Formats: sequence, structure tokens, C-alpha cells
Amino acid sequence: MAEYGELAAFYDALTRDVDYEAIADWYEKGFSECGEVKSVLDLCCGTATVSLILAGRGYDIVAADASSDMLSIAQEKAFERSFAHQPLFLNQSAEELDLYGTVDAAVCSLDSINYLSPDALREAVRRVELFLEPGGIFMFDVNSLLKFRQMDSQTFIDETDNVFCVWRTELDEKEKTCSYGIDIFSRITGNKWYRSFEEHTEYLYSREELADILAGAGFVSVSSIPAPWENNNSGVMRECFTARKKGVFHGE
Repeated sequence: MAEYGELAAFYDALTRDVDYEAIADWYEKGFSECGEVKSVLDLCCGTATVSLILAGRGYDIVAADASSDMLSIAQEKAFERSFAHQPLFLNQSAEELDLYGTVDAAVCSLDSINYLSPDALREAVRRVELFLEPGGIFMFDVNSLLKFRQMDSQTFIDETDNVFCVWRTELDEKEKTCSYGIDIFSRITGNKWYRSFEEHTEYLYSREELADILAGAGFVSVSSIPAPWENNNSGVMRECFTARKKGVFHGE
């Protein structure tokens, strides 16, 4: 089964503990250092929670994702709100990104980058650079090796009143992958439940590997910090990256 198919309907409920406003705050801090950012690409937008927060703050949003199921949820959420500019949703994978014009900034949230294989990531980064304005900013986060190691061979449970998810993880450091087997039990009606299964794979990337991929696509001023919206007292579980496209940004 495709990633984020059956899981899409429950994704928001299962990620209710994520501080999306703080993620958007970090993006805006980066935008302010770039110049007057008006248009933003939300790559691998999922159910577009970050997209809609940024749209509500006045940005012109293009939101792209490979999962039509996740985008259906995103569009339903967008229709329930009014914006100065309604987000444009595109059913595109990151490595097949094809925009109608350029954007001032691009963001990619919650380890979506880790879902891209090395070849797909190189092509996705190349395409992001292509559709950015000169001097535009690209911001994203990834899971750290420490986080993957702590998840290895573990079983996790997520649940709400209508869904029960069991996640099993397996890390292969030699292959630089972490696999998740996800059993999803969703309530149909009353006490009747439906069982489905998804398998996800994330790829491990070091800080140096990501810097090389960004530089290879033409990005400069690459930097990284621990995710500011997470508690890093037990070590850095998520790293945030910022890079700029060569050139002078029109808003500077």
C-alpha cells in the first residue's frame, strides 16, 4: 500500500502534539532574513497544516504532495477557511516538481526530506533551486541519526477514539534506511473496525551529505541548527537546514 494512503484520514489527529505554529515561526524568521518574501512553496505539504498557517499570515502558497489522499484532506481544510490568496495544491512528487512560475521561498516540514531516496533527493533539490527566485531561501528539517537509533527495533502506539496505530521500526545503518511497518485499525461504525497496513521507508542523511547535495544544486550559505520547536535536552532528534539560491533577492 502507498505511503499516506489509509493513514491520511487520521494524520492530523495523530500529530496533534506537533507545534505547527512554532514551525511556521521558524520559517518566518528565515524569511525575514531573506527579504520581503511573498510566495512560498510547501514541498511535501501533507495535509497542509503549515501551508494554511502561512497562508493565514498572508503568504501566497503553492502546496505540493505526492499523496492524493493527503491533498484531499488539505483541500477540505482550505475550503473551510478564507484567505487573501487561496493556496494552490499540486499532486506532484518532490522529484517531479513542476511549477508555473518561481517562488520566493520553499519549505519542507517534518522529515519529509527523509522520505526521498538519494537520487530522488538530488533531483528534488535541483527542481527547488530551479523554481526559486535568485537569492530565495530553502528551509527544511530531517531526523537525526540519534533519533533513528533510538527508534530502532521499537514499537510505538498512537491512538484516538477512532484509530489505533501500531508502528514497528527497523534501522539498517549499512543501507542508511529506517523502515516502519504500520498497522492501522480504524473504526468503521460502532464496534466494527477495519485493519489496513502501510510500510514507510526513511533515508538517513548526515549534515555533510545534505550540504553536498545542496551545494551540488547551486545553493549557498548552507547552515543547520537543532529544531527550535523541540526539546533538545536529550540530544538533537531533528535538525533544521537553511540554504540560499545564488543571486540577489528582489526583496533585499
